[in-house]
Formats: sequence, structure tokens, C-alpha cells
Amino acid sequence: MRKWVLLGGAIVTEVSASLSLKAALEHPVWFVVVVLGYASAFVLLAFVLRAGMPLGVAYGVWGALGVALTAGFAALLFGETLTPVMLAGIAMVMAGVLAVEIGSQRAASTKAAAAAAAAAAVAAAARSGAGGTGEATDPPGEAVR
Repeated sequence: MRKWVLLGGAIVTEVSASLSLKAALEHPVWFVVVVLGYASAFVLLAFVLRAGMPLGVAYGVWGALGVALTAGFAALLFGETLTPVMLAGIAMVMAGVLAVEIGSQRAASTKAAAAAAAAAAVAAAARSGAGGTGEATDPPGEAVR
């Protein structure tokens, strides 16, 4: 949960910086928000990655929501056009990110299942180990009777 909150913060700060960049073209004082916003966004993204979120998922969600939110707020705040084709493109980007997230979850569960199977095989081999008790104290190749 923590990594998703951090990612949300990275997205909000990046979108704020992008929107401020547009505002800074006419009012240069907004460049302060631009610099602080982008710096904060990258620091928060680094924390997200350190918390264990895969880079493809973090960057994909960050990018897709950043595009969608920036386009939406730019239309509201600056009167920029948001056409049906643009909305369809944003939807496709978000669908692609969803596919990456689902694939990442499946890869993680497959990896966990493989690790569990390997651990079970090692445990089974240790229990049956050359007719011994399977305890770690049995010398290799010697059976305890």
C-alpha cells in the first residue's frame, strides 16, 4: 500500500510541475513549482522503486496517469482541446499499463510458485536423504538407523 501512496504522490507532483510549466510561460514565478515538482516526482519515484514496485509497472502507471491527468487539467485550466481521438488514445495507454500490471502480478505469482516448489523439493529430498532421518546433522551419504 505504501508504494502506491508514494506513486500517487509522484504522479501528483509531476502533473503539477507539467501544468506549472505551461503557466510559467506567462508568469515566470511558476518555474519554482516546475523545478520543485519534477524533483519531488523523481525522488518519490525512487522511493516507489525502493519499496519493491517493478520499474515497468511504476513507470507505466506514472506515465499513463500523468498523461491523462495533465491532458484533462490542461483542458480545464488552459482551455486546451481534448478530442474523442485523444481520449481514445489515453484509454489505450491506460489499457496497456493495465496489461503490464496484470503481467507483472502473474510473473510474480509464477516466480513465487516456482520458489515454493523448489523449497518443497529440497525439503522432500532432505527428509528422504539416503535413508537417513533427513536432518541436517546427517553426514552426506550416511544413513542413520
